[in-house]
Amino acid sequence: MLKKFVQDFKTFLQRGNVIDLAVAFVIGSAFSAIVTSLVSNVIMPPIGMLLNRVDFSNLYILLKQGTVPGPYLTLEAAQKAGAVTVNYGLFVTSLISFFIIALVIFSIVRAINRLYPKPAPATTTKTCPFCASAIPLAAIRCPNCTSQLES
Repeated sequence: MLKKFVQDFKTFLQRGNVIDLAVAFVIGSAFSAIVTSLVSNVIMPPIGMLLNRVDFSNLYILLKQGTVPGPYLTLEAAQKAGAVTVNYGLFVTSLISFFIIALVIFSIVRAINRLYPKPAPATTTKTCPFCASAIPLAAIRCPNCTSQLES
């Protein structure tokens, strides 16, 4: 039983799709780290300055005081005190990162799809040899001139 499992697993790993998937995962992880850094370090600081010097990484809602009562100046201070918080600023940053990643992936897929020719549409009609009308492929009699058609 174990020998069959190992053999099936080995066959699975030797397929090209698994290796392609692993490479895509590694590249995707690296790309995600780059986009996260871009959003956190390049995009969010100017947005924060436009919004009256708001630091999105410190935007939170305090649900419960920690062992040391607040007010807490930073999210890190609140977490160190054991406070329960809803970290909506970090969530907004993550949303922006997600949208940038989605936009880039959409652009790549769109560009790749343009490289491949569009398949020809499937033919669903034929021409009647007697009246030259378009008729369904399965028709054995023309609905326009009522001629008997060859199959």
